[in-house]
Amino acid sequence: MQTKYDSTQRVLNPIEIIKCNKKSVVHNDMSSQDVTSSAVESTDNGTYKHATRPVCIVTGGSLGIGHAVCKLFSENGYQVINLDIRDFEHALPNTTWKPCDVSVVSNVEAAIAEVLITYKRIDALVCNAGMHVSATIEDTDEALLDKVLNLNVKGAYAAIKSCLPTMKDQRNGAIVVMGSDQSFVGKRNSFAYGLTKSALASIAKTTALDYASFNIRANAVCPGTIETPLFHNAIDNYVSRSGADKNEVVAEEAAAQPIGRLGQPEDVAELTYFLCSDKASFITGSLYAVDGGYTAQ
Repeated sequence: MQTKYDSTQRVLNPIEIIKCNKKSVVHNDMSSQDVTSSAVESTDNGTYKHATRPVCIVTGGSLGIGHAVCKLFSENGYQVINLDIRDFEHALPNTTWKPCDVSVVSNVEAAIAEVLITYKRIDALVCNAGMHVSATIEDTDEALLDKVLNLNVKGAYAAIKSCLPTMKDQRNGAIVVMGSDQSFVGKRNSFAYGLTKSALASIAKTTALDYASFNIRANAVCPGTIETPLFHNAIDNYVSRSGADKNEVVAEEAAAQPIGRLGQPEDVAELTYFLCSDKASFITGSLYAVDGGYTAQ
């Protein structure tokens, strides 16, 4: 997501290393408890059977679009595991927060290995973790470029690669990567971010082709301007510098969308859920804009 009010480098996920092998936090309708008690069945010898409900892993699921995805999947019978550096602000049913810096490949690998030990299956993967930076190529030094690539691209690479062996064994799986309207079009002052979103579109298409024979599907959901905490942070930064009225600025952004409003996280989550469902069993390798008509102009 980018608005014209972005003028400084902004990071969606701060660079804070949280090892993935730390204790997980489980949320359910009652209280926090050990993950295995709500997700798998214990046998007489103390081992565990496969999870009784489908399992969805979401990266970057604590806020905004990711949170809406976790909520929708959990409401529809999934056990959801959220890989993120921060916990949910409000607990969701049938969800596990697993602290993880998704920009570190080994952390993602370790987290997903732990998920498999517990649940023995992965039915859906949503690669949502990402950061946004407003900068031209001249204003993007190598360290910043690496930071954006590590989270937006290598994080998705690590998650997909770690899930594929299990999905291949199951001969079933659905993968959604979170692209952007910049998977289709270029935007000013968005060199590194646009580069990564184009890369994610390619990842979706090549993964779809490489693993179709295993009944594994991969697609990209490409949001436009969505009203998330990231959006409001950008507007707040602009208002603080310019003295503009925030309500007017938000209204101007909404008017810039052909459909006349800002997108909501739930708009993106609904399409994501559909693409992971059996109703989308013939859909793979595709890119879907959720942008109110922006890229159709």
